[in-house]
Amino acid sequence: MARPALLVVSRFLLDRRDEWDDHYDLLGPDEIAGGELAKSADRVQVIVSAGEPLDRALVDALPNLKLVACFSTGYAGIDLAHLRERGIALTSAAGVNAHDVADHAIALCLAWWHGLRRAELNVRARKWKEGLTPRPSLRGKRAGIVGLGRIGREIARRAEALGLIVSWWGPREKPQAAYPRAASLVALARDSDILFVAARAVAAGAGQIDSAVLAALGPDGVLVNVSRGFLIDEPALLHALEARIIAGAALDVFAREPPAPHTWERFENVVLSPHIAGYTREAGVAMFGQLRENIRRHFAGEPLLSPVEDAL
Repeated sequence: MARPALLVVSRFLLDRRDEWDDHYDLLGPDEIAGGELAKSADRVQVIVSAGEPLDRALVDALPNLKLVACFSTGYAGIDLAHLRERGIALTSAAGVNAHDVADHAIALCLAWWHGLRRAELNVRARKWKEGLTPRPSLRGKRAGIVGLGRIGREIARRAEALGLIVSWWGPREKPQAAYPRAASLVALARDSDILFVAARAVAAGAGQIDSAVLAALGPDGVLVNVSRGFLIDEPALLHALEARIIAGAALDVFAREPPAPHTWERFENVVLSPHIAGYTREAGVAMFGQLRENIRRHFAGEPLLSPVEDAL
């Protein structure tokens, strides 16, 4: 009997071939490009992805496909509705590194609020406190969180420990939430000094942080994004930063990664990091472990560990 075949569309994951279980045959981008996939198409029940866009035609070329297993938490490039039409499940790394991402969100917030970028440059240039002004205390300020999922809840706990007053907004009620839900995203921004974006990275949320939300956040407000760049209307954000419609931003993710040259260089009111919020040694091990466990459960006929639900 032929062994199950996995189609690993990410070279990053295929390069970790030694870590895969021996009882799977692994196919990859070379088989796709060389037209050899057709010979094994009937054996492929699982596509393994790092979260990159997935070609609809590729999905349709695999008649027995039952699972798309994502290494990442994000899956915006995967057409979930198309998978549902075919009865194909989708899993992700949801929950594996929520605490790491939340830590980084708070680190970005503190770096911006305490002016660490400018302060470090002063010390290195032997200017000491030259040009620095007293900052407002963080305690008692209002933190709004867009999306109170696993990451949002972890951010909320950390923000509360810093003395921030926490509220949130998301498209669905959460009766068990420990924090008040704003009437709308604009209302949340209006009532926040710091707006954390931790919403699920799904296509329906694209551009939800728009000019109206930024205007509501206001000239003393700070935007922190550790979800995905496409959730923010980036031209609107660039305008808001330049026109001082908001005070500043602390960003780990961008609409284009890496960003286009010179996009952010002119702004002194931003703190930036290169999409590393969940990039820890422990998270990498756990994400790969969860990916393999979802695949094992599929072939064992067991409930999947982290299935993606349809609801936002």
